[in-house]
Amino acid sequence: MKKIFRQIHLWLSIPFGLIITVICFSGAALVFENEIMELCRHDFYYVSKVEETPLPAGELAQKVAATLPDSISVTGISISSDPAKAYQVNLSKPRRASVYIDQYTGEIKGKYERAPFFTTMFKLHRWLLDSMKPDGGIFWGKMIVGVSTLMFVFVLISGIIIWIPRNAKALKNSLKISVNKGWRRFWYDLHIAGGLYTFIFLLVLALTGLTWSFGWYRTGFYKAFGVEATQGTSSQETTSQTSNKERQGERNKESNKDGRHRGDEKRYSRSEGRNRSESHNRGEDREERRGNREYSPYALWQKVYEQLKVQNPDYKQITVSNGTANVSFNRFGNQRASDRYSFNPRNGEITEATLYKDLDNSGKIRGWIFSVHVGSWGGMFTRILSFIASLLGATLPLTGYYLWIKKEIARSARKRRK
Repeated sequence: MKKIFRQIHLWLSIPFGLIITVICFSGAALVFENEIMELCRHDFYYVSKVEETPLPAGELAQKVAATLPDSISVTGISISSDPAKAYQVNLSKPRRASVYIDQYTGEIKGKYERAPFFTTMFKLHRWLLDSMKPDGGIFWGKMIVGVSTLMFVFVLISGIIIWIPRNAKALKNSLKISVNKGWRRFWYDLHIAGGLYTFIFLLVLALTGLTWSFGWYRTGFYKAFGVEATQGTSSQETTSQTSNKERQGERNKESNKDGRHRGDEKRYSRSEGRNRSESHNRGEDREERRGNREYSPYALWQKVYEQLKVQNPDYKQITVSNGTANVSFNRFGNQRASDRYSFNPRNGEITEATLYKDLDNSGKIRGWIFSVHVGSWGGMFTRILSFIASLLGATLPLTGYYLWIKKEIARSARKRRK
């Protein structure tokens, strides 16, 4: 039986090994992206000096909106519990676009742009630098990553079966890495011990990662957790009907779509027009300016933020958008979990609350999959473990190639001697 699994392990590793190395290495590079960027660009993500009282959120949003072209609008503002972190003003486009602003001085720090290195690592990890075809053709990069990850699952399982220790002494020896018995022994021990140490982590990372590659796999994965996926949806959006609520919540958390905002702007424009007409007839410019502020779509964002801040003193971040708000927390588990609120944009009154704890599995599974895949579910400790596991995972194919080549060279030498 082990002979069969040895062949499976070998002949799946040879064609897919290098791709697995690229996937694991690029994944490891992304684990601490936020921390690295905040360290390298501290002046961008943090304010220069913390004052006693920040400027109102609506005023800051209006300040950013004044710098934008007509085709782009402000869709929300994200406020961290850390008073030293700059506010993040979300934009309607491009996707996930935002501007950072000093909440104490009103200084616009600039537009967020992902570092080219991390952009490249992300594209490598997901698509091997390929891109989706405009004509709907085969997305080869995504497919190759998906197939390679699926094969990696079988490589991991077959590897464990091959190297199952016969007794406790053999297990103890398998977990040691010798550094003073030559390079071949070092690479051999690193391959065996590295695989044993990281097996669970790498298997979980592979199984969760496959949900982004294949719709049929995602459907089955969801069903395993009691979530019924709808049929006929694209591979990027396959999920349950009730999971649509979570997807809407995620969009609100990042930045709301600009459709609703445009509706507010239209209402605002009509009101503005009426105010201008009345002000012109009366010749009262100050009344016009007061009317503008009253009907600004951002006018009540500060009020909503203050309400939610009082209700959720342990919040991590509060995002206020057009008629909706999200509150996220720094807790173990699903790092995309958030409580969602709706409010009346005319008076700031909270009209509806959807708490994360009240959602069923369909409203939680996508966030859990993401949190487990990136290792953030257990805080910094599990992120470090995921980082180490991914790095070791990147070395497994390389050490495997080395051992296989050395073995083939030795076999050829024996044949020549005969």
